[in-house]
Amino acid sequence: MNTIEEKCKEKGVRLTDQRRTIAKVISESKMTFGSKDHPDVDELHKRVSLIDKKISIATVYRTLKLFEESGIIERHDFREGKSRYEPSTDQHHDHLIDIHSGEIIEFVDKDIEELQIKIAKKLGYNLVDHKLELYGSKNKK
Repeated sequence: MNTIEEKCKEKGVRLTDQRRTIAKVISESKMTFGSKDHPDVDELHKRVSLIDKKISIATVYRTLKLFEESGIIERHDFREGKSRYEPSTDQHHDHLIDIHSGEIIEFVDKDIEELQIKIAKKLGYNLVDHKLELYGSKNKK
C-alpha cells in the first residue's frame, strides 16, 4: 500500500479504483522523479492516463481537492500560475525554485528555522507555522 492510500485509510477517505490510481501516481512521483517533482494537474493527468485512459482531468481535479482538504497532499502555488502537489509529510522542508528551468529543490536549513522563530519572538509572536519559497537562477560560471 502506498503512502497516500495509507493516509486515506487513516482519515477515512474512501478510495475508488480511480482515486487509488491517482493516489498511486502521486505517491510514486517523489520516488520516481525525486524531490524536484511537484507535478501539476496536467502532468498528473498525463501520468494517470498511462495507467487508466478513462480517468478524466475533472476526476483528477476533484480527487486532488479531496486529498488536499483531507490533509493528505499539499498544494503549492509557485509563481508560474499552476498549482503543484506533493504528499503531506511530518518533516518540514522549504523550496528553492529556479526561475528559468522551473526546477524545485527541497531543503531544510537549521539556521533559517531558528531565525524565523527569533524574528517572530522579537515581534511578540510564537511561530506556529510557516512556508518559505525562494526563487533564484543558477550562477553562471
